[in-house]
Amino acid sequence: MSARLFEPLRLDDLELENRILIAPMCQYSALAGAATDWHLMHLGQLAQSGAGLLTLEATAVSPEARISPGDLGLYDDATERALARVLDAVRGYAPIPVATQINHAGRKASSRAPWEGGAQIAPDAVDGWQTEAPSAVSHAEGEVPPHALDADGLKRVRDGFVATAKRAMRLGIDAVELHGAHGYLLHQFLSPLSNRRDDQYGGSLENRMRFPLECFEAVREVVPAGKPVWMRVSATDWVEDGWTLDETVELACALKSRGAAAIHVSTGGLSTAQKIPVGPGYQVPFAERIKAETGLTTIAVGLITEPRQAEGILAEGKADAVSLARAMLYDPRWPWHAAAELGAQVRAPKQYWRSQPHQYKDLFKSSAFGQR
Repeated sequence: MSARLFEPLRLDDLELENRILIAPMCQYSALAGAATDWHLMHLGQLAQSGAGLLTLEATAVSPEARISPGDLGLYDDATERALARVLDAVRGYAPIPVATQINHAGRKASSRAPWEGGAQIAPDAVDGWQTEAPSAVSHAEGEVPPHALDADGLKRVRDGFVATAKRAMRLGIDAVELHGAHGYLLHQFLSPLSNRRDDQYGGSLENRMRFPLECFEAVREVVPAGKPVWMRVSATDWVEDGWTLDETVELACALKSRGAAAIHVSTGGLSTAQKIPVGPGYQVPFAERIKAETGLTTIAVGLITEPRQAEGILAEGKADAVSLARAMLYDPRWPWHAAAELGAQVRAPKQYWRSQPHQYKDLFKSSAFGQR
């Protein structure tokens, strides 16, 4: 039997060679939002991994939408030119489809990079700015509260998502993921822990879903038909009285009815009070239920590190694809090794064909060798 992990996956008109997706991973290495040579090296190696899809890191829709001063952005001509340079170089040698994850950090913006401690940068400090959110509720004790977005602010943010999606289309990006997880702005609207509004965007589940769905609809409208758009979600806050799996199922149904090609299922990130029982595949059951109850193409993530573990998730129908982050950083050839272990084939650059191990004579697709 063929490995499910290496079967093609179709998302609208985009066909992926396999079901291994490279998850978005913040690098905190941009300059004023602009991609740098670090991104060229980082994305260049991941593009040669043999995965089915490469997703760019969380990409801010405005300067104030960045998580940190080093976050990647796609919100003006300078950031567009910088990312174009990187993507042009990568595409010159790797045919892998590329998705972008567009994001607004909300109250978790203006933060130090993780290796600098990750703390909030005060609005009046060097490299800091005033954050904004659904409500004036801080992420952590002692932080400067965000400004609550008014009607004009909501329109500005929504327009920012649209403008970034349009820039992504000009760059030839193949798919768009809206970041609705990990405690960033769209997730902040969803969770009653961070959304204390008393207008049409707060209170009931329908109201809390309204702004994320408006952003999704607006992006879906400007991305050409056939190019897939989906959302990454946190299926639970892991906090009492927070966002729940039941609510995530409702959101998934709403996204599906609005043309979402998939849903990318993570958890947590909204509250410092979260208690997460971390272990191998600990988030997969959330993806499994969403897939079962909605029929929406579902992407599972979270401590999926071993090929047979990933294969089992797909073979047992718990998800349609797996998304790898840290495992790919640790082993940028993870798909090669998975294909070898599972008896499948994977794409590799011709410059590396001779690295194919003797015992795996058919590992690399289309490989050929001369006699000299």
